[in-house]
Amino acid sequence: MSYINNPDITKEDILKKSLAHWNVGKTQEWIDRDMAIVMGKREGYYFWDMDGRKFLDIHINGGTYNLGHRNKEIIGALTDAMTELDIGNHHFTGITKALLAEQLTSLCPDGLDYACFSTCGGEAVDLAIKSARYATQRKRVVSIQGCYHGHTGLSVSTGDARFKDPFLCQGAPGEFVQVPLNDLDAMEAELKKEDVACVIIESLLATYGFPIPDKGYLAGVKKLCEKYGTLYIADETQTGLMRTGKMWCFEHEGFVPDMITTAKGFGGGIYPISATVMNKKAASWMFDIGRMHGSTCGNSELGCVVAMKVLEISTRKETVDNINKNTKLLTERVNALIDKYDGFITGYTQRGVIMGINFDCKDASKTVCKPLFDNGVWSHNSRLHPNTLQLKLGLLCDDAFMDELFEKMDKGLAQALSK
Repeated sequence: MSYINNPDITKEDILKKSLAHWNVGKTQEWIDRDMAIVMGKREGYYFWDMDGRKFLDIHINGGTYNLGHRNKEIIGALTDAMTELDIGNHHFTGITKALLAEQLTSLCPDGLDYACFSTCGGEAVDLAIKSARYATQRKRVVSIQGCYHGHTGLSVSTGDARFKDPFLCQGAPGEFVQVPLNDLDAMEAELKKEDVACVIIESLLATYGFPIPDKGYLAGVKKLCEKYGTLYIADETQTGLMRTGKMWCFEHEGFVPDMITTAKGFGGGIYPISATVMNKKAASWMFDIGRMHGSTCGNSELGCVVAMKVLEISTRKETVDNINKNTKLLTERVNALIDKYDGFITGYTQRGVIMGINFDCKDASKTVCKPLFDNGVWSHNSRLHPNTLQLKLGLLCDDAFMDELFEKMDKGLAQALSK
C-alpha cells in the first residue's frame, strides 16, 4: 500500500483524523498559524507537503536527519538485516548489540567503555540518571536553567518548568535543581552538599538558543563533580555525532564526562534508537544487578544495524571534510545576511554546522519562521529563547542546497522586514 501516492488519502482527511484522534492541540496550532504540514515525499534534506509544496529542512528534527531523509545506505543496511534479524530478545546479548557497543565506545574517550541502548533521548537520559543514583547512592540531580533533556519520566523533571510543571513532574522538593549557566559558584553551592548524584548538561543548550558555555565552564563543572563525588552526564542528543566538527561537542572543552547520551541522529531517521555510554563507575549496576534494567525495543538488533551504519557514514573522511567546508560557508553566508539586514539579525552562535541566529524580535517563530516557511524553508526557533532561530545543517549538505537555502532565506528575511 502506498501512503504518499494514494488518491484515497488526502491532506484534509489526515488533518481531520488528527484533530479527532491524535494530538489535537498541536495539530490545531499549526492550522491556526497557516503552517500545517502533512509530510509526503521526503528525500535528502528536502521534504514535500501532501499539497505538493517543497521544503528545505534546516531543523532536521533536532538532528534526526543528520544524514538526510531516507538515506539509501541506511535503508539498505536495514533491509538486508531484516532478511535474518528482528528486534531480538532483551534478556540476551546479541550479535549486533555487541558489535555496536564496541564501535560506539571506540569513538568515545578512553574509559567510556560500556554502552546500553534505548529508544529515544529521554529514555537514554532516564538510564543515565538511574545509573548515577545507583553508583552514588544519592538522589538529587542538578541541571542548567532553561534546559531540556526529554519528555520521559526522569528526563522531563530535569528540564524547564514549561515542560514539567503541567504534568506535575517537579519531583520532591530539592530533588531536581537548576542553576544558571556559566556560574560555577552556584554549581558548587549545590554540589558541596554532597548529596547530588549527577549533573546533566547539554554541551550547547538547544532549547535556550544554543549559547556556547564560557571557555572552561564545562571542564570546571567536571572538576567540581570529581571533588564532591558527583557524576557528570553530557547530553549530546542534538550536539553529538560530528555535528560540531568533533564526534562529541564536549571534546571542544577538553574534559571527559562520566556518561554520554546520544539519540536523534543515532537512528538515521529510520529506526528509533539511542544510547547511554558510561565509565565503569557509572556502569556499576551492570556488574551488580545487570538484569534490573531493560528496554524491550531499545536494544533492537535491527536498530543496532542502523546505528552502526550511521556511525560509519558520520565518521568518513569525506563527511568530516564536508562538515568543515560547510562550517566555514555557513559563517560566510550568515555574515553576509547580517551585513544586508543590519540590526534585524543581532548576532549568532555557532559550533560546526549548528547555529543559533538571534533576531531583533520577540518571537522568531512568527516574525521569521513564517516568511521562511512561505519561501519553502522549514525552520524552528528555540522555545525558551524565542528570538533565536535554530539553523541546523545536515552533515551531507552540498553546495546546491546551500545556494538554494540562502537565496530563499534572503527572500524570506526581506519579506519579514517589509511587514
